[in-house]
Amino acid sequence: MLDKPQKFGEYTTIAREGRVALVTFDRGDGLNALSIAAMKELTAVADSFEDDLDISAIVLTGTAKAFSAGADLKDPALAERPAGLLHRRHALKTGPNMCAAWERLEQVTIAAIEGFCIGGGSALVAACDVRIAGRSAHFRLPEIPLGMNMSWHSNPRLVNLMGPAKAKLFTILGESLPAEEALEWGLVEKVVAAGAARGEALDMAARFGALPPVAVRMSKQSIDMAAKALNHATTYMDRDQFALAATSKDQQEAVSAFLEKRTPKFTGE
Repeated sequence: MLDKPQKFGEYTTIAREGRVALVTFDRGDGLNALSIAAMKELTAVADSFEDDLDISAIVLTGTAKAFSAGADLKDPALAERPAGLLHRRHALKTGPNMCAAWERLEQVTIAAIEGFCIGGGSALVAACDVRIAGRSAHFRLPEIPLGMNMSWHSNPRLVNLMGPAKAKLFTILGESLPAEEALEWGLVEKVVAAGAARGEALDMAARFGALPPVAVRMSKQSIDMAAKALNHATTYMDRDQFALAATSKDQQEAVSAFLEKRTPKFTGE
């Protein structure tokens, strides 16, 4: 039985049982949009487990309606573009820092996904070790149709999971991927009944928690190194690519068309 959830910050709670922890992200906005403040809190939650030797597995989940609908386009801090290239480049670290914090944990991380898992939400679950989705879940990356590149070091993680062809289809087309198709493509490891993802993830976490903790941590790290040794080398400049794409007229047109609910007209400028 999980203990009573303890508030970590404004948007997250942590509950524990034995060697398992459950992190619940809920902004209370119905969409779990990723504001700058929310991303920094999710980073801090992951960092809080770095010295926790009592936990072997961590389940990360959202709400019954949404894991996350992606970046909060209404967040003033996210929309702000600092003057100067150095400051703009630094401002783009928040999302990749969040994903990296979850990826580098020695504990096994399991994402339990219901409903929307869009943009940054998909990037975050790709940084976890295992993904369990309810049948209500669907995934989408709208970045390229919105005139941006897919950053946050996500491309090699998606290739690791899906292979290059399906990663291109998922990333470039920006089309919705229902849970069952996400399972076939390798984006998730298991699909369960809608509403059952959290329970299934906790059961799996308990199986990891029952094993010798040192062997679990060392095995996770060795597998990650075998699968991801070149990930950083292929994505270290994706922030700079994003900064470049954000200066294009196509990106401005894509966002305007999205907000105005019309079809964009791209020119390559």
